[in-house]
Amino acid sequence: MQLTGIHHLTAITTHAAANHAFYTRTLGMRMVKKTVNQDDVSAYHLFYADAVASPGTDLTFFDWRVPAERRGTNAVIRTMLRVAGRDNLDWWAQRLTENGVAHEGIVERDGRATLDFEDPEGQRLSLVDDGGEGEAHPWDRSPVPVERQIRGLGPIVLSVPALENTDIVLTRVMNMRAVRRYTLGGSQVHVYEMGAGGAGAELHVAVEPHLPRSRQGAGAVHHVAFRTPDETEYRGWIDRLKELRVPSSGAVDRFYFRSLYFREPNGILFEIATDGPGFAQDEPQETLGETLALPPFLEPRRAEIEAGLVALPTAS
Repeated sequence: MQLTGIHHLTAITTHAAANHAFYTRTLGMRMVKKTVNQDDVSAYHLFYADAVASPGTDLTFFDWRVPAERRGTNAVIRTMLRVAGRDNLDWWAQRLTENGVAHEGIVERDGRATLDFEDPEGQRLSLVDDGGEGEAHPWDRSPVPVERQIRGLGPIVLSVPALENTDIVLTRVMNMRAVRRYTLGGSQVHVYEMGAGGAGAELHVAVEPHLPRSRQGAGAVHHVAFRTPDETEYRGWIDRLKELRVPSSGAVDRFYFRSLYFREPNGILFEIATDGPGFAQDEPQETLGETLALPPFLEPRRAEIEAGLVALPTAS
């Protein structure tokens, strides 16, 4: 039983409208679902992805009124976004500069050309050259040219104070493979891969015992989700965690996919999520994200929920 890659990553914003503008206009991603946090309906849950909302392309945000993140270890510390080719990174470096987004310049890291930057709330991001591997689904209404667009999520970087217990969970519970390591800012980073491997199926773990414990807030990552292809495999993961006595949420139906939540030994929240049913269940593919979508169990509360949300642009 194998996870096949990164499914989505969910982070925290405190300014939904500004967040929407940055990810759809500056980064040119498509907002494929405008919904709410199903456990806290006072907050938006915004999903940005490729043209068809492919699993593995979703960068998502909860809109919460919280203080800024306190950076440290025991956290997801960087989200990489894939583009195809070093020339695209050159183009993106210029675009970020023109849009007033500071960046660190292009560097070679772990064998890939990489461009580090932050969103307006300090969310740590990187564009990484994936060599054009795998499928791409560009969005024809993006302000970014088709050949330059973000193709999906790349490696996700965690920080932990010690590797041993996290390694046990990744390799013996989640069946990932430890494949290599590199140095970043004096810290050792251990690379784990899933499924067929590649940039969209890697988790990087930085060992940073010198850092204080992080505190989640605006600009932080809430959780990272990993892909499982279908309901059968998903049920297998539920049984596996139970057999290994790993505390978990048990089955959670998010309507657009099925979820299973648990924490690795340092408290970082992991999710295993199914590839389907997908975001076109309740709205047409061509108009994804243009209106507030609610799963069926929340639909009777639509008027109440809408009254508690700030207005966002109607077009994605």
